[in-house]
Amino acid sequence: MRTWQVERRERTRHLIELGVLVVKAGVVELAGDDRALIYGALIWMAEKLKGDQGEQARALWTAKGKNAFEDRGATP
Repeated sequence: MRTWQVERRERTRHLIELGVLVVKAGVVELAGDDRALIYGALIWMAEKLKGDQGEQARALWTAKGKNAFEDRGATP
């Protein structure tokens, strides 16, 4: 297999895994599959991480995510 094919498959797998997290968190269902709402929420999250309270948000959200993975017996 060519290098670009391997890289493309790795990227595709990565994107699918990220999409699964959005579904697993219940965002798709809660947002009624509204892509603009989901995208807006992700933009807000990115802005929060860039802001002066970014480290606090990162720590809080990381802990919450780790707890959710542990509670559900899932791996990241």
